[in-house]
Amino acid sequence: MSGLGLSYWKEVIVVLRSIIPVYDKVNKSISLGQDDKYRELGITSEIHPGDLILDAGSGFGNMSSKALDILNGNARIILHDPIREMLNYAQDKKSQRLNLSCGVFENMPFKESSIDAVLCGYSLRDSFSLVEAISEVHRVLKNEGRFIIVDIGKPDNILFRTFVTFYLKYILGIIAYSVSGKSGLRFKTLYGTFLQWPKNSVLNELLLNKFSKVKFTRKMFGGAIIIVAYK
Repeated sequence: MSGLGLSYWKEVIVVLRSIIPVYDKVNKSISLGQDDKYRELGITSEIHPGDLILDAGSGFGNMSSKALDILNGNARIILHDPIREMLNYAQDKKSQRLNLSCGVFENMPFKESSIDAVLCGYSLRDSFSLVEAISEVHRVLKNEGRFIIVDIGKPDNILFRTFVTFYLKYILGIIAYSVSGKSGLRFKTLYGTFLQWPKNSVLNELLLNKFSKVKFTRKMFGGAIIIVAYK
């Protein structure tokens, strides 16, 4: 089954908790400055004024912050993340009171068919059971709801996949260290999550098993992906 598995997932959560102070700075660097651009590409035209939006695996709420910018604040937002410290940090950064939910993808405390759009920015890869996570997102979405995913991709082309693998295994650590010192080296855990992540074509099929239509956009030769799955 795709996903990190519960044991490795717990290790990843410990690492994510430890890198909170440098999380955004390093992510921007290791994405070569493209992370925010890809969030905007994924969200624009897929959300609507007044939507109830679930930012799943929200971290600091970067996906939903972008959504609020696009909609001029006209949306209701829920941040859902397994790390309470991430949610507290997100709340401290915002002037308005946020709706916070601490929990995992695979068991979300929301009613069936209650959410207009679910956003996952660089987070679905950290699920311990990808199949269960996708199923749970499908459950909470309304009919015609949108599941928007922005993440690292695993190219089907072996040459491109080798290049992405080399970057994540070797270059990422150098960049992260140059930006934030020793704490940046903990970002090398990202390579481990990439190894468990399915190839792009397999991820597309997993989504099509639950959703009626999937729009799958590949950037950086498939090393970055922007996906919209429609219920």
